Amino acid sequence: MTRIIIGLDPGLAATGWGVIVADGNRLKHIAHGTIKTRVTDAMTDRLNALHDALMAVIAAHQPGEAAVEEVFVNSNPQSTIKLVQARGVVLLCAGRARLLVAEHATRAVKKALTGTGAAEKPQVQAMVERLLPGVAITGNDAADALAVAIAHAHLVRNMREVMP
Repeated sequence: MTRIIIGLDPGLAATGWGVIVADGNRLKHIAHGTIKTRVTDAMTDRLNALHDALMAVIAAHQPGEAAVEEVFVNSNPQSTIKLVQARGVVLLCAGRARLLVAEHATRAVKKALTGTGAAEKPQVQAMVERLLPGVAITGNDAADALAVAIAHAHLVRNMREVMP
């Protein structure tokens, strides 16, 4: 069963996205990138820019599933609020595109790729590059989004194997 999956790493300043094809155990890289918003713009303009850019990515690649990294709460409440607002836009876009949406905790993504939920970013990126040969990752946010897509492909496949 071939599935096109978009992985999303939400953020207001930068939202990473990565599109893969999962065909059984085989993974294929399609595209990835980062949507950036300007800090000097009004919040409404930044959220609208994120929406429009992500809807264009979804339209261009036609995924059937979206895997979104869950929010972690950090020590700065203002940063957390901005992250949650961006995440809301990401979920809205996935919903408007009628994608099946799954949310994955950061630790679960890391464990699915590296075998440990405490893996560092370089370890995760190395596994992304190993699992998607030839990919030239363009940044940390895009790498994280590809990791979420890969973990989703793996976790959902395993869930289907267990389910009757």
